[in-house]
Amino acid sequence: MNETFDFVVVGSGGGSMCAALVMRAAGRSVLVLEKTELVGGTTAISGGVMWIPNNRFMAAQGIADSREQAIAYLDAVVGEHEDTPGASRERRLAYVEQAPKMIDFLVEQGVQLRRIPSWPDYCQAPGESVPGRTVVSELFDVNQLGDWKSRLRPGFLPLPAYLEEAMQLPDMKRSWASKKVLARVIGRTLASRLRGKHLITAGQALQGQMLHRALQADADIRTGAGVKQLLVEHDRVVGVVTEKDGREWQIGARCGVLINAGGFARNQRMLDQHIPGTSTAWTRTAPGDTGEMIEEAQLRGAAIAQMDTRVGNPMALPPGEPAAEPAVVHGDLAKPHAIVVDQSGQRYMREANSYVEICKAMLARNREVPAVPSWLVVDSRFLATYPLAGDMRGKKKPQAWYDQQFLRRGETLEALAAACDLDPARLSATVERFNGFVRNGRDEDFHRGDHAYDQWLGDALHQPSPTLGTIEEGPFYAIQVYPGDVSTYGGLVTDEHARVLREDGSVIDGLYATGTSTASVMGRGCPGAGASIGPSFTWGYVAALHASRPDGAD
Repeated sequence: MNETFDFVVVGSGGGSMCAALVMRAAGRSVLVLEKTELVGGTTAISGGVMWIPNNRFMAAQGIADSREQAIAYLDAVVGEHEDTPGASRERRLAYVEQAPKMIDFLVEQGVQLRRIPSWPDYCQAPGESVPGRTVVSELFDVNQLGDWKSRLRPGFLPLPAYLEEAMQLPDMKRSWASKKVLARVIGRTLASRLRGKHLITAGQALQGQMLHRALQADADIRTGAGVKQLLVEHDRVVGVVTEKDGREWQIGARCGVLINAGGFARNQRMLDQHIPGTSTAWTRTAPGDTGEMIEEAQLRGAAIAQMDTRVGNPMALPPGEPAAEPAVVHGDLAKPHAIVVDQSGQRYMREANSYVEICKAMLARNREVPAVPSWLVVDSRFLATYPLAGDMRGKKKPQAWYDQQFLRRGETLEALAAACDLDPARLSATVERFNGFVRNGRDEDFHRGDHAYDQWLGDALHQPSPTLGTIEEGPFYAIQVYPGDVSTYGGLVTDEHARVLREDGSVIDGLYATGTSTASVMGRGCPGAGASIGPSFTWGYVAALHASRPDGAD
């Protein structure tokens, strides 16, 4: 070995710095290797939300939850299936027990966290929490990172706004409450800059805090340091091979190696093999989400599972030079005066469902009727009221949207159908049927608006329903929607200690994994916001606890 540490972490996404902090708290040396030039992974560009049942913030605010309630909910939403070993009952139980302990540990380490006041669980099932089980980062002054500031991956939200504030900003033309939120955010920005601070939010704030604490704890963190190979001796993983100064560099790991290198959403070959019909062009993951560490562990005997699952998120592909990032349109679908139809003009889903379920519905529908892409159909009131594909300029959209046929327009539904190559009679009948449901106050086909999450995702200012609104005021508009993702959901099979397993269920000694490099503890379900980041942090915490024990006992 060229050098040796107690623990080596591959990747710097959610959970990596958590594992590093556990190791340093135990007096162990730790090295974090990030193959790109920026730290934070996909977590940094996300909302940074963690789904943590029975957490300390719920208890402090008098919100009822318990281990038993959370387990009942996961049992109902995730269940037990032979083809989802990552979501075994042992792992579900361990998650419910360890996730709140992980949060307590981070708070003890000085990481400042909070819960969002309202973010309902996604599924109507026994044990669900309507107030929600979400935990997020407080705003963070990125200037505290010093020279590392430039090496933290940028987030998606440039303003120092809490997530619940950011969700209100599109309503600032219609609501005095939203105007006050905007004024508060502007005031916060100016005040912080005058004090020499640069506040960041969401996933970037979470990863900024984690990086800051890891550096303070003397964790060794290196960028531009991709891992080429796992080193194995006598059936035990003992280190990794990376590159330094243009030559191969072997690093030993006395206590083990943790893989947290993301999924494979940016590897078209792996997508074609495991999730045919999907594309790297539809993902909002960090550039390092390329899957090679999953395949490297496979070469060392690791089992994989749930490789056909994804953290789906509906995307639009707005034009841009250079090519624009896909635009998340999940919230657009749930707003009044909008529906989603397949390529025949037929509605087929509950548009206010979770992002994972919406993408699953699109892919399932596409096996019967062409539905990838589908069409988001809206009327003029939608365009005047709500952002579309991230654009908040009301009816005045970029001319390039029309020139490149990203946004289609028709004075009538029949004209819109012609512009989108849909069946005019079917589209008109679909809209007429939906409008009838709206007038009667109930979506009889897909029950859109019946669940608390539907109401939360819609427009609280629109009455009587936050999500149901007729489509009848022309001109009418449509954009194509794709079953995108914010990473894949399958990978290495691990046990309740985050140890990687072989096909026969035996443990690969010295090898741990977390995050979207693993077969998710959520199986093929998604119980609530943060169902990938929460487990990534939790299993990173669990892996480091296990690896740091002197006797390696379970």
